[in-house]
Amino acid sequence: MQRFAAAAWPVSLRVVSTVATLALVGVTFVLDRAVPRGTRVPFAETFGTLVVFVPLAILLGALLFLVKGYELDTTGFWVERLLWRTPIGLGGLTAAWHDPVAMKRSLRLFGNGGLYAVTGLFQNAALGRYRAFVTDPKKAVVLRYESRVVVVSPANPDALLAHLKLISPATMVGTPPGAA
Repeated sequence: MQRFAAAAWPVSLRVVSTVATLALVGVTFVLDRAVPRGTRVPFAETFGTLVVFVPLAILLGALLFLVKGYELDTTGFWVERLLWRTPIGLGGLTAAWHDPVAMKRSLRLFGNGGLYAVTGLFQNAALGRYRAFVTDPKKAVVLRYESRVVVVSPANPDALLAHLKLISPATMVGTPPGAA
């Protein structure tokens, strides 16, 4: 099994993650101070305490889904998360290429647009609907399958593509389909 580190966080991801983390921690603190304590209003303290944990749950959820790296061998392709691996697979993979502008002008349909990673379901004119597991969009590698598209961002896109070419010779590696 070959491991490929995720691309380093670009400045934009660092800034968004830092500002969002500080904001969510700040909101948690403010909410905690606003919770009524010792009132006679039924469930006021209980409800307030539950609301305090919402920003922390957002942080924890985003942290759990961050992208640490990728693993690739002849049996499959996986995205390494904080506590588990998400299987992507190699079955039906037809093409793979490095495309630093693959995620340009994308619409996020569902997912996380920048708190510790860019993950989820996206869509743009070039790729159609695709799933992203990205830390740096400029290092994007597009994996086109028969019925889906996945975008990842290894620290070294060329190394991932070279290894993919070795273990999956039937996959067109290096140039996008339709490019001459």
